Amino acid sequence: MTDAIVVSQRPTHGEPRPYRFPEFERGELANGLDVITVDLPGRALITASLVLPSGAVDEPDELGGVTSLMARALTEGTAHRDAIQLTEASERLGASLHAEAGWDGLSISVEVPAERLSAALELAAEVAIEPSFPAAEIDRMRDERMNDLLQAKADPRRRADDGFVETIYAPGSTYGRPSAGTEETVPKLDADACRTIHGKRLDPARMTLIIGGDLGTVGADVRSIVESRFGGWAHNPAAEPATAPRVKAARDERLIRVIHRPGSVQTEIRVGHLGVARRVPDFHAISVMSAILGGLFNSRLNRKLREEKGYTYGANAGFDMRRGVGPFAVRAAVNTDVTVAAVQDILTELDAMRATPPSTAELDAARDYLVGVFPLRFETPPAIVGAIAGLIIQDLPMDELDRYRPAIEAVSDADVQAAAREHIDPGKLAIVLVGDADAILPGLEGAELGPIVVDREELPGQPA
Repeated sequence: MTDAIVVSQRPTHGEPRPYRFPEFERGELANGLDVITVDLPGRALITASLVLPSGAVDEPDELGGVTSLMARALTEGTAHRDAIQLTEASERLGASLHAEAGWDGLSISVEVPAERLSAALELAAEVAIEPSFPAAEIDRMRDERMNDLLQAKADPRRRADDGFVETIYAPGSTYGRPSAGTEETVPKLDADACRTIHGKRLDPARMTLIIGGDLGTVGADVRSIVESRFGGWAHNPAAEPATAPRVKAARDERLIRVIHRPGSVQTEIRVGHLGVARRVPDFHAISVMSAILGGLFNSRLNRKLREEKGYTYGANAGFDMRRGVGPFAVRAAVNTDVTVAAVQDILTELDAMRATPPSTAELDAARDYLVGVFPLRFETPPAIVGAIAGLIIQDLPMDELDRYRPAIEAVSDADVQAAAREHIDPGKLAIVLVGDADAILPGLEGAELGPIVVDREELPGQPA
């Protein structure tokens, strides 16, 4: 069979099937706790998530990482059970209980068979309302984070990610450090700091409990169960509202930063600048543009750097959208000897994205992909509950998910080019390279891509 026949016989995609995000009901307890239920017949494993639209973005700079530590410590003990007893209680229910915090939100979640939902919510309420924050467990988790920071510094990929945000955000910017804290802030964290931030954040009047699954098999009225478990949680007048993220660009011109890794055979590449917040008016055009540029396997960047040049196993690009302005970044890892050529190709593709509209084939492929995979993202209760939580955390309209597919289908080639012109600025790019500076610098200097800064850091157990 010839290549021409193989190509001509490739299967094509069909028309996307109609889809609506599952309907959900919304109510409120007397204490202000918002309750959202979504009935998903046939999904006997229930997911319940208590969501707070406040995260690391709201914590004091000098205590960076305290929200993440506090959230992780919620399941380490309560006024009635220690960590082992909590684990044993959840295991007896066949449940999974966990808590976590990110930049913009905190969640306490449980997954449990439907008939044991009431008992599982009792555990979740205990964790949320009466955590004990045992000092020994807090100290252990703080030490784990310190070890993780050492590993991040030694890992080229993680160092490139951290170095990139350090480079694009000005000092004092909310997102200019890891959400879990830094080497300077983590040692200051202790049980008292966790108790304080818990008292300043958690309040039923600011939170939402989302429950998804086959609610008809629970065996009792879900609203009554929620009332019995959370109705006695008193409003917390000391709780502080969410704050506006502090975001400022570190510079208005291009900069190349090389973080030296002597003898490295590969270079981690990050190219980008400040991006956009989630509540941006042209969100859907940005989504399609990002897919064409670096979100699909056949994106422009992946075709150029992987398929045509063979520089990398994969290149991608996109916008990390948060409550405040998150980063826009291109990411790739290449052999040291092609570092400069790969950076030049990235810059060329960014310029091209702004210069001309996408082809019809590119536009169709991106829209069809985003529309087609959208229902696949919501096949399980955790995914559906998580999507609703995202609406709460980002303060988006509750019909946002129903409007997604029509809005993506309506994006035009002109919309894509306009999004690229508006949100990609080649003159403000930071180019962060983690690799062998001595091998990279001659080519970088000859390419004249912009001013160069070299950081020769001391690695754990290795001199600079």
